[in-house]
Formats: sequence, structure tokens, C-alpha cells
Amino acid sequence: MSPVQDRLSDALYGLGWATVKNLPEPVAVRLGRTIADIAWKRRGKGVQRLEANLARVVPDASPERLAELSKAGMRSYLRYWMESFRLPVWSKERVNVAVEVKDIHYVTDSLAAGRGVIIALPHLANWDLAGAWVTTHLGVPFTTVAERLKPETLYDRFVAYRESLGMEVLPHTGGSAFGTLARRLRAGGMVCLVAERDLSESGVEVQFFGEATRMPAGPAMLAQQTGALLLPVTLWYDDSPVMKGCVHPPISVPETGTRAEKTSVMTQAMADAFATGIAEHPEDWHMLQRLWLADLEPGKGPRASAEPGEPSGSADAGNPSGSAGAGERA
Repeated sequence: MSPVQDRLSDALYGLGWATVKNLPEPVAVRLGRTIADIAWKRRGKGVQRLEANLARVVPDASPERLAELSKAGMRSYLRYWMESFRLPVWSKERVNVAVEVKDIHYVTDSLAAGRGVIIALPHLANWDLAGAWVTTHLGVPFTTVAERLKPETLYDRFVAYRESLGMEVLPHTGGSAFGTLARRLRAGGMVCLVAERDLSESGVEVQFFGEATRMPAGPAMLAQQTGALLLPVTLWYDDSPVMKGCVHPPISVPETGTRAEKTSVMTQAMADAFATGIAEHPEDWHMLQRLWLADLEPGKGPRASAEPGEPSGSADAGNPSGSAGAGERA
């Protein structure tokens, strides 16, 4: 983007935070739904891409059903933004009752035993709210990685926002993220990574809803190197104001095979867990970007369409030493 576009983008996000967080909640809810419906009716590139992605998830859906899903998806996406803009002013009591997670014992039991935990999530519902719930309800700090994108001032806003919720945010670039994450896990800490999009263009190829895509190797490689427990988590909204979640069973490290082979098996298992959650709640999957390899231009990855300050899952995972250039979001 040009410097003028950078400043405009930063100003608009700043205005959103300043305005929405001070609105009465019913007004903010109606505003989010109105913006979502307007965006859906305009059928811009994001809405068209969302429908194309949902067609993979629900292959037998009619055009009318896909339209219904994309409309619900845009409302879910704007609910994410309205909640996220307002999270900094929510009380701890409000955050504590805003999320319900099934099988959270996988997380708490591992941490109580002194074993690190890697939470891997797709872009379902509101991962920022889930993170705030972890730091308040569970009282557990965690570390994540964010893609450093322009404008820098906007990236800084996202980092400051997430840090205000109790997260430690590391930049994806610079080469030190993987080593820092590994140290946190060896110390019995928690790492959270949104991990169904490979921002590095060097991820692990997996089958996802019957087609090939790439997902970051970071979660699997961190589990191998540190002994931490790798747990896929999926989130969704229902008709209540409480977001729901499910911690899927741990992904174990295969007993045999090379490091690359183990990473491939574990990343496919992660993709399968993500697919289960997305198939159950496709309207809450906020994937408005290209994802499958068949949709990408030759030699191009999804990196250019990442969101500002997007948490990442690769963490230089292609290079365990942590040197720059390999490789993502929680």
C-alpha cells in the first residue's frame, strides 16, 4: 500500500476501536450485522472467495444454500470484529462467562503436570476472545506469533491490543520466534497458533476437504522438539451470546519416521481436526482468502492477503534453528 493508504487504513481501524468499544452493546451488535449484510449484498471479492471456499466444505450445497452460508458467515465475521473492538473494555467477569469449552481438561491437566501445551486453531469464530478467556478464566498467560504487515502503525495497534488481553506477541519475521516459543514450552508454558493458512509458502502439503493445501509445520515441529502436547481447538457461535469451543484429542508424535515424515503425519492430523470443526460450523469459518493450492497463482502463496497483525502458526517452522525465512497465526 502507498503511505496515504497506510495512514488511511490505520486511521479507520483506530476509529473502529474508539467508536465501537464505547457503543451500547445492542447498538454494536446491530451495527455489525448491518455492515455484514451490506458487504454481503455488494458481493465483493471477499464474499465471492468465502462462497468458493464454503463450496469445498459443503460440496452438495445448492447456490441458494451457499448464499445463506456466506451471509451467515459475514455476520459471524463482523461479530468477531465487533467483539474484538469491545474486548478491551470488557470486565474479567464478562470474559469469564463469554466462553464455554468442552474437554478443557486436556489443557489444564497438561499444564498442571508441568508439560507445555500448543493450541492450534483455524479461523473459526473469535480466537481473540478465546485467548482473553484463557488468560482470565484459566489464569494462564500464553505466547503467540503475529505476521508483521504494513502499515507498521496498524501492526503495532494489533500487538498492543493483544498484549492488553494478556498475550505475549512475537513478530513472525526476524528469525527468533521459533526459539522463543520452544523455550516457553520447555518451561511448561502455553503457545497458541492459528494454523490452517501457511503464510510462509513453505508449509506442509495436506489434504483438506479432499483437495491439497499447505499448512504450517510449526505446531508439529514444536511438539517434536519440546515434548509439548499438541491440541487442536475449534470454536463456534450458536444462538446464545456465549461462544463455544472444543479441545480435540492430543496429536501424538509418531514413534517412527524421519522428522519430516512425522511432521507431515501430525500436520495432516491437525488438518483433519480442523476440518471436523469447520464442517460442523461452516458459517463461522472466516476464510475470505485463497487457501487451496488449486486457487493460488503459480509460485504464489496466500501471504499477500493476510490480515494486519494476523497471529501466525509457522514460527519459522521450516528452520528449527529459528533463522529467518521459513516458517504462522493464533
